[in-house]
Amino acid sequence: MDSAASEKSIIALDSWLQTPAGAYVRAWEQACLDELTADIFGYNAVQIGLPQIDALAANRMPNKWQAATRMSSLEQLKAAPGGRQIAVALDFAELPFASQSLDLVVLPHVLEFAAEPHQVLREVERVLIPEGQVIICGFNPASLWGARQVLGKLTNAPYLPVAGEFISMPRMKDWLKLLNLGVSRSHFGCYAPPCRSAQWLNRFAFMEQGGQRWWPYLGAVYMVHAIKRVKGMTMIGPAWSKKSATAPQAVPATNRKQE
Repeated sequence: MDSAASEKSIIALDSWLQTPAGAYVRAWEQACLDELTADIFGYNAVQIGLPQIDALAANRMPNKWQAATRMSSLEQLKAAPGGRQIAVALDFAELPFASQSLDLVVLPHVLEFAAEPHQVLREVERVLIPEGQVIICGFNPASLWGARQVLGKLTNAPYLPVAGEFISMPRMKDWLKLLNLGVSRSHFGCYAPPCRSAQWLNRFAFMEQGGQRWWPYLGAVYMVHAIKRVKGMTMIGPAWSKKSATAPQAVPATNRKQE
């Protein structure tokens, strides 16, 4: 898949997210992202792709940007919730940010539709500061939705956008580990069967709680939260100035040993 085809497939995902199943996924991901990002601190955060979700809504950093693909239409850019401004249109494999300049990057369903997912991750690692954080959303191939997608490709009736190459959670963790991006937390959600109508999805709402308890790794969607680790570096707290407690005491001249 070349870069242009990759961007077109991401745009196809944008259309799918307007369906009842897409709304179901967006609702779960928005709630999970709000919980994950609320306590991530810093100065600069970027959400790359999927303007239908405000991944940084609950985050309190002073500088937050939304990035879209260069092939997004004006109508798709207007889909950002809350009337947010799309700050930049970019090639996901060549991020136009300085090295070690971002505290948080959110990638909602970018890697599975990217032509070179490894290159996208390398770029994310490059632009993150030491101890910077990345959150990745993806479809889980080891789920009812994943099985339905395989069957749909055989019958020419796919449930999800056909161009996506869905990445399993263990495989994603291996990729992150190779880049010294240590996984901090992971979440699964959307346990309802792959129904196309909102009515049937609502009927299976009871499976959400049951799935988290009985088959937690079979959710249709997952989210991975990782932190950039730098070897040989240890994070320390602020150096508090307490002169009375920490200032070294001078040795009186009269106490020095006379030769």
